[in-house]
Amino acid sequence: MATRAIFRTIRGRLTVGTNLTRNAESSRFSKPYSADAATGGSLVEEPEEKDDLRSRIFRLRLPKRSATTVLEKWVGEGNQITVNELREISKELRRTRRYKHALEVTEYLVQHEESNISDADYASRIDLISKVFGIDAAERYFEGLQPPSKTPETYTSLLHAYAASKQTERAEALFKIIIESESLTFGAITYNEMMTLYMSVGEVEKVRDVIKVMKRRNVSPDIFTYNLWLSSCAATFDVDELRKILEEMRRGGGSNEGWARYIDLTSIYINSSRLTNAESRSPVESEKSISQREWVTYDFLMILHTGLGNKGMVDQIWKSLRNTNQKLSSRSYICVVSSYLMLGCLREAGEVVDQWKESKTTEFDGSACLRILNAFRDVGLEEKASDFQLLLVEKKCSLEDEVS
Repeated sequence: MATRAIFRTIRGRLTVGTNLTRNAESSRFSKPYSADAATGGSLVEEPEEKDDLRSRIFRLRLPKRSATTVLEKWVGEGNQITVNELREISKELRRTRRYKHALEVTEYLVQHEESNISDADYASRIDLISKVFGIDAAERYFEGLQPPSKTPETYTSLLHAYAASKQTERAEALFKIIIESESLTFGAITYNEMMTLYMSVGEVEKVRDVIKVMKRRNVSPDIFTYNLWLSSCAATFDVDELRKILEEMRRGGGSNEGWARYIDLTSIYINSSRLTNAESRSPVESEKSISQREWVTYDFLMILHTGLGNKGMVDQIWKSLRNTNQKLSSRSYICVVSSYLMLGCLREAGEVVDQWKESKTTEFDGSACLRILNAFRDVGLEEKASDFQLLLVEKKCSLEDEVS
């Protein structure tokens, strides 16, 4: 899936956070004096570092240092370790991309708490092994599991590893085993992994095949399933299919607020951007790192996070798009403006309008803004339409037609 730029942004933020932590620790040990001491007052000692298992492991800055040694020393000092504590530490290490230490924690868990190991623990180990030692090692670990441990969680984890490394043939072979299984029940997340792989390698036509299998096996799609399905249709500019999917979502989505908002926003995007084959023929320079097909996926990823209320992710996606060499299209401006309006972020929507007007490569499209207005009204969001109309007046935007 086209999320490379997003993950680069996230990694950058993590790096900044790590540097800030290091700077804070450096200053902590360099001068343990207060302002009073500097002016002749009494010396004030800094508080001692917290000494618990988590803190000890997170002080291991270099991957070559062993978390296993820390765990064994902790127990040797007479301390207890709970299964949940190990799981939480491993999870946090994964979030901070310290995969080797996370794997060591799970290894300790498996060796010392075998009777308490869950399917999720084995699945986590498969994912971590693939990240630390590679796909082949993860595959060998999975094959070595006892039959009761080969569960939907572990199968899906291995499939995720294949998808992440774009091992299409291996993924398809495993997926065939999954869909032919009579004893195991797989949910939407497993099928989503396969669709994500097809989107990432540009085989968008295969996404519909996965959807057909899901329906044949009566697997209920989730919002991520619909996002991938919509993205595959948008990539081929199949507007009729997009509308059919939205109707299906309306029938089966229930009353979840995020789900309903996602449907409304997708409708606005489709109605206001007028996806056509003609629009897809804009020239793409050879050095661009993002293809037009991936670009549409970015748009729908932004819509997904808007529907879920994740403004921070919308900010990151938009920043990533603007930082690429790819020429921004009117479609992308329509998408991000619609997203910010749905989230009630008028200031951010106004900033995007300014960026659009100031763009030297993408001419501001007043008729597109009018279509956004009408699309909001069509789905009953009159207040947001009025807010956008006032914003356009404030920004002195000239619309192609009169705004009613």
